[in-house]
Amino acid sequence: MTLWRIRATVDDRPGYLSVLTASLALRGVNILTVQVQPTEQGAVDDFLVDAPDALDEAGLIAAVERGRGRDCWVARSEARGLADQPTRVLGLANRLVRDPDATGAALRTLLGADSVSWRPASTGVERGITGATMLLADPAGGSFSLRRVAPAFTPAEYARAQALVELAATVVRRAAEQITLVLPDGAEVAVRPACADDLSGVVELHEACSPRSRHRRYLGGAALPQPARLRRLLEPNRGLTLVATATGADGEADSVVALANLLGEGDEAEVALLVRDDWQRRGLGSSLLRRLAQHADRAGYAALVLHVQADNAPMLRTLRRLNRSSSAERDGTLLTLTVPLAADRKGTLSTPGA
Repeated sequence: MTLWRIRATVDDRPGYLSVLTASLALRGVNILTVQVQPTEQGAVDDFLVDAPDALDEAGLIAAVERGRGRDCWVARSEARGLADQPTRVLGLANRLVRDPDATGAALRTLLGADSVSWRPASTGVERGITGATMLLADPAGGSFSLRRVAPAFTPAEYARAQALVELAATVVRRAAEQITLVLPDGAEVAVRPACADDLSGVVELHEACSPRSRHRRYLGGAALPQPARLRRLLEPNRGLTLVATATGADGEADSVVALANLLGEGDEAEVALLVRDDWQRRGLGSSLLRRLAQHADRAGYAALVLHVQADNAPMLRTLRRLNRSSSAERDGTLLTLTVPLAADRKGTLSTPGA
């Protein structure tokens, strides 16, 4: 007996699946597992079967077609195929919890894709299934492109793959969750991703900062940003915002002492920092910038971009401490600094020539 995978589409009508299974049974085919995936074209039935050695691919296809199946795809399988789909998905999820950078490899294993690649986000790109290509949204920015010539992708596979990508993004985000930074002077601050509940603390941060600090952060003026703008900064559609909090000397409740933004735009990410005046020049800005750069590396951005006033010496020193090469363009008093990032993209795989 030989293990085979069979995928075929049948009309989604009562009794049609039994006709197909009966046709296979007449040829001595034992069905080990079956999954039914509804589509607009009908029900896609995915079988793992044990067939007589004398029955080849052509014989299996003929049996499926006699059982009212169409668009048949047949391929040899291995013993590991005996693991049911939920078990396989849970195994891949466990792998991603331990190594979220293996998202591309996990997607390839899940779907048996011919190629998997990551690409930066671009406007007008439609997520979903188009022919032999599946495009998945990466919550960290960009998208995964998968290609499989046969069998055709199904909506159920798309949903599973998107859930896996979102799990990996959640793991990465959790990895960036609260840590305790010990600054060179011994002071401790807690750093974590921002959320909507931080709005009042971030407003107080802006109020506590000097007009000069606010002007250096926002470039266009020293006025307090509107709450609506701050909400967008706290939970950006693409990227990451970190808040740093510290406990007051008299034991009062934690207050936000710094805000760090990484805002994705295409394959680049813009970075900006705001540190309360009494926390400046203590190494906090450098630590926050380093964490944002690490996140941008993992998310697959090609470069960091910073807009800095030419006389903002503290921010320029902070960038130099990042120890990464950069280029600068000057427009009057404004410098646009670009920091290239690593070329590696989240452990994704791509077949040469695909």
